[in-house]
Amino acid sequence: MSRPRVFFYVQHLLGIGHTVRAAALTRAMRRLGLDVVYVSGGFDALDDELAGAVVHRLPPVRSADASFTTLLGEGDTPIDDAWRDRRRDALLTAYRETQPDLVLIETFPFGRWPFRFELLPLLQEAQGAARILCSLRDVLVPKTKPSRLKAIVEIIETYFDAILVHGDPGFVRLDETFAPASRIATKLHYTGYVTDPVDTPQDGAGAGEVIVSAGGGGTGGPMMRVALAARALTSLADAPWRFLIGPNMPRQDAAALKGDAGIIVEPVRADFPALLSRAAVSVSQGGYNTVMDILTAGARSVVVPFSAHGQSEQLHRARLLAVRGGITLVEEDGLTPETLAAAIDRAAAGPRARPDGIDLGGARRSAELIAAAAA
Repeated sequence: MSRPRVFFYVQHLLGIGHTVRAAALTRAMRRLGLDVVYVSGGFDALDDELAGAVVHRLPPVRSADASFTTLLGEGDTPIDDAWRDRRRDALLTAYRETQPDLVLIETFPFGRWPFRFELLPLLQEAQGAARILCSLRDVLVPKTKPSRLKAIVEIIETYFDAILVHGDPGFVRLDETFAPASRIATKLHYTGYVTDPVDTPQDGAGAGEVIVSAGGGGTGGPMMRVALAARALTSLADAPWRFLIGPNMPRQDAAALKGDAGIIVEPVRADFPALLSRAAVSVSQGGYNTVMDILTAGARSVVVPFSAHGQSEQLHRARLLAVRGGITLVEEDGLTPETLAAAIDRAAAGPRARPDGIDLGGARRSAELIAAAAA
């Protein structure tokens, strides 16, 4: 028998969290023997982390900023209808060439609404020919318009066989951020959180350090500058401070981090969880993957969730973790060098993070559910 084939659509717009999680899912599917065609619509370059999956690149697009109101293609040119036609045709051609057993779509229809010009035609073509699943993170930015909520539910009821929620309902349930979750309850499958194992650091780095990170970096510059200013105010001022620069961080933000001896500035690293396992303290934004890395590594941490432009997802998750004692929380609207320094000292003197019963086995469980559906 031929191995089940999965057509995995992934579109990131600003950060890299969606693609990092999708890459982990792809590796888990490959470990179970699935053939995966990874369809990327962003500017990411994660080919080496996809365990031999076939990569199909669509014309790339990104958001101009965290408001997500302007989408830019290659050359930072705003996309237009002609671009949309080319992308839709390229996506449908890739689907027809693949003839998959299962279509896995990251986020849509809960998000990625500007891409319905290509995703609705894909769903229409795949309906009845392949199983259709959605890959969804644990916490959403709540939608308030009844018409949008109604449309999301209708698309799920019409096209989707299952929704894989990459979280633990004992920690946070989808209905906390998606009001009509009960209407699609029979299609919801909580997988646990998608994480990677903690390996050994590549060069012995991280021991006793303060690790400052912001995922892809697109919104992390201000927090990192505050962290640099807080260094001298902390009890760890003489420790090495390692600033990890994401691929989307503006050059001027990265340049502002040059400093004294004892400060290391380098690109994000594949051994990030291993660095955290040896660090004195992690200082980061509160993206899905970073928070899971903190829990997996058992790191002492300070989390400053990004919350501008109504982006409530990171703050919602971080508040829940802070109540459990898993992190030290500094909210963005109260961030100063003084408040951050005090939080770093509290974290350094406190216990290491513990999952406390939170299911971190989501990568394998997701792959098992996908394999069963594809078969």
